[in-house]
Amino acid sequence: MIKRALITGSSGLVGSETVRFLLRQSGWKVYGVDNNMRGKMFGQEASTLPELEKLVQEFPSTFIPVEADIRLPEQMTKIFKDYGPFDFIVHCAAQPAHEWSTNNSITDFQINAYGTMVVLECYRQYSPEAVFIQVSSSKVYGDSVNELPLVEYDTRFDLPEDHPMYEGVGEEMRLEGNLHSLFGASKACGDIMAKEYGTYFKLPITIFRPVCITGPAHKGAAIHGYLAYLVKCVAKGIKYTVNGYKGKQVRDNIHSFDLVSAFWEVFKKTPEPGTAYNIGSGRLSNNSILEALSQSEAILGKKALYEISPTTRRGDHIWCIYSAKKFRADYPDWKVTYDNNRLMEELCKSHES
Repeated sequence: MIKRALITGSSGLVGSETVRFLLRQSGWKVYGVDNNMRGKMFGQEASTLPELEKLVQEFPSTFIPVEADIRLPEQMTKIFKDYGPFDFIVHCAAQPAHEWSTNNSITDFQINAYGTMVVLECYRQYSPEAVFIQVSSSKVYGDSVNELPLVEYDTRFDLPEDHPMYEGVGEEMRLEGNLHSLFGASKACGDIMAKEYGTYFKLPITIFRPVCITGPAHKGAAIHGYLAYLVKCVAKGIKYTVNGYKGKQVRDNIHSFDLVSAFWEVFKKTPEPGTAYNIGSGRLSNNSILEALSQSEAILGKKALYEISPTTRRGDHIWCIYSAKKFRADYPDWKVTYDNNRLMEELCKSHES
């Protein structure tokens, strides 16, 4: 029997990776909800329409794109009624930019919080048997990680190797009592509501909290998609501006394929309703901005043009590496396949002419 999946934000980085992953398995039909909000918010360079066209060409009979807005209950209800019930739902659609949320707070909240609520309620009413993935964010923890005893090194801030969180931050990090950014707060609202729908209604919902997700399908723009945009700047000779911390701020970078393969493990064996996982590559794939610039220069054979601004973004992380220890304990077959070198080489290769 054909299984049905619903992917919101299906033309974005994680959404398109999920579409491809499922349709390379046998016996799936995937319905993708997208309306190219990225292009409207961040400009043409962030448009997801080229990725939509690729998906339609690759999977002409098994991928069904549906243009809709997750903030509109009537549109989402129609999708669930017309195409459901679904076996698998992955909610990727989001407003993803820290800085953009500051001056567009209502739209940010409508997408990340209210839009998530619309999707969850349609799920509960019309497709409650489906395995549901909520794609959340490390930003739900706010800037709690900045309280860790970080040490400044030549190219990065980092924890001492004997610190219990050296391998990465676990789910015990608190979600409140700190500064989030408006984006972080709106994502936390969606995260908490997804967890509540899972535990309150006993629905098979799992929440994933990654730091930075990337891959060659990432549409890097100046205010979103930091690593993809940084590589693009080096490749094309665009001046890159670093937001404070001397360029030594560190990020965990997980490839979209590795993230989606974690979704697949959950589909095959669901955890307790409302389970939340920190998910990342940890020590296998992370870098500071200075290190990412240096790596890009070495791989591309080009000199980076950049300046370091003394101004930091409010609520930004100085260091953020996540531990997937809890997820690995529950799913020991899951592995990170993109270490730092492989990930950076693939990003750089995507700019070869």
